[in-house]
Amino acid sequence: MSTDPGPTQATPADLTLPELEGAKRPGGVLAMIGGLLSTWPARISALVLGLMILMALLAPLLGTVDPIQLDPSKRLQGISADHWLGTDSFGRDLYSRVVYGARISLAVGAGTALLAIVLGVFFGVLTGYFTWADIILMRFMDGLMAIPGILLAITLVAVSGATLTTVLVAIAIPEIPRVARMVRSVIMGVRNEAYVEAASVLGTGTWPMIWRHLLPNTVAPLIVQGTYIFASAIMTESILSFLGAGVPPETPSWGNMMADGRQFFLLKPELILYPGLMVSLTVLSVNLLGDVLRDRLDPRMAKRL
Repeated sequence: MSTDPGPTQATPADLTLPELEGAKRPGGVLAMIGGLLSTWPARISALVLGLMILMALLAPLLGTVDPIQLDPSKRLQGISADHWLGTDSFGRDLYSRVVYGARISLAVGAGTALLAIVLGVFFGVLTGYFTWADIILMRFMDGLMAIPGILLAITLVAVSGATLTTVLVAIAIPEIPRVARMVRSVIMGVRNEAYVEAASVLGTGTWPMIWRHLLPNTVAPLIVQGTYIFASAIMTESILSFLGAGVPPETPSWGNMMADGRQFFLLKPELILYPGLMVSLTVLSVNLLGDVLRDRLDPRMAKRL
């Protein structure tokens, strides 16, 4: 008589994605950080971005004078012991304004990415899992995507006033449909997988199903999308400020500095060079780190490394 017990029934704990198993790395957080910084471009990008964040946090200590202090008698001066990068057309210290400008640009980038991802995930889950929501909400999202983002941002700022909060919201709104579409496509791609159907048969509720089995699949693309939104928001804030539709003109931001210096570019090009260089370095660093995060966090890419 055979004693073979036959195939055993799988438990919920056994229902794991093969891709996720292949993406696991020993060593915890330190090993993951070491993997992310395994290449020189990633290390340099992380260093540059870390210095930008540190500069923003320590701006009151690093700044030499008040960044909004006017001194017309010292307008358009060169580098000196009192003004390390010279002064602008209003006699304000360029070095202090560059340092404090990091606060505005990084705050807009981080706040925009966070707001767009939170709302985008919410709408993406609704439209990807519930058919009725997909029919209604995605048509609204399609309408938003049909409007150029910079024009929508200028309109919202013009209507609501030029404040940091208004600029942040105005830049985030055009990004929400893009995040929602990405999350929707991921949810629709995995909701019919065998492990999702098995969890449903075992009695898993709708929201636990979404939280445990569907949302984890969106983490890797969301992180990558978040880095691109972060970089794009910094660029958009600079464009809005350059056009006079960003944060108030007296606020030290890199975009405002370039807007103030454009009239004197031929006489003193560093008025645009310094803030433009900071924007370029920050955006490049964020984008490079986003590429590395995509390669490391996407299980399909991780298998190739």
